[in-house]
Amino acid sequence: MNTSLEHYFADTCEDESCHLHDRPAEKAALRRILQASPLQETLKWGVPCYTHKQRNIVLMNAFKDHILLSFFKGALLKDPQSRLEAVGNIQSARVMRFQDLQEILEQEAIIKAYLAEAITVEESGQKVKKKTTQDFPIPDELKVKMKEQPDFKTAFEALTPGRQRGYLLHFAAAKQSETRTSRIEKYLPRIMDGKGLRDCVCGRSKKMPTCDGSHQFAEL
Repeated sequence: MNTSLEHYFADTCEDESCHLHDRPAEKAALRRILQASPLQETLKWGVPCYTHKQRNIVLMNAFKDHILLSFFKGALLKDPQSRLEAVGNIQSARVMRFQDLQEILEQEAIIKAYLAEAITVEESGQKVKKKTTQDFPIPDELKVKMKEQPDFKTAFEALTPGRQRGYLLHFAAAKQSETRTSRIEKYLPRIMDGKGLRDCVCGRSKKMPTCDGSHQFAEL
């Protein structure tokens, strides 16, 4: 896990967490844009986090095939360029993904506009109105499985609301009934063990350090 901004922005790979050193040119370009904004740069969860009056605004994260900016309240941004993506079962955050340096340079003005709006949203005190677990429909295939196996129903209902929502979204995202059933069968053992869709074997979320101590902040 990164312990400093200097380590994160290093352009060499020194250990198995090499993916954190990927895309130095893209990271440098985004860092230049972010540092030119009113935001303050700090390190949180092992990645660069940019704040406004000590409130989190956006994260930067690099991977082997892309680099992204994750806006904490992205769901409140107007997104006129349709650049923001929802990720998993996250209701508030939205990510802006870039494939290469050229894309960042071409969209610098867009990035700056989104940063400015994100600051305005934070200063306004707006909050994302999040859905409760009850707002998410239960797929028919899941209802059938719960009726067939009451202990499975008990295990599912014992999950935290966030874990329940993650599964409901994942199951419902499949267009075919057969696929929904297959997904339910695949994750049934994890649900019975009380684990969420994105928990590692030690029970921690992928948003947190993994069991071996490395850091996989893949989603907000």
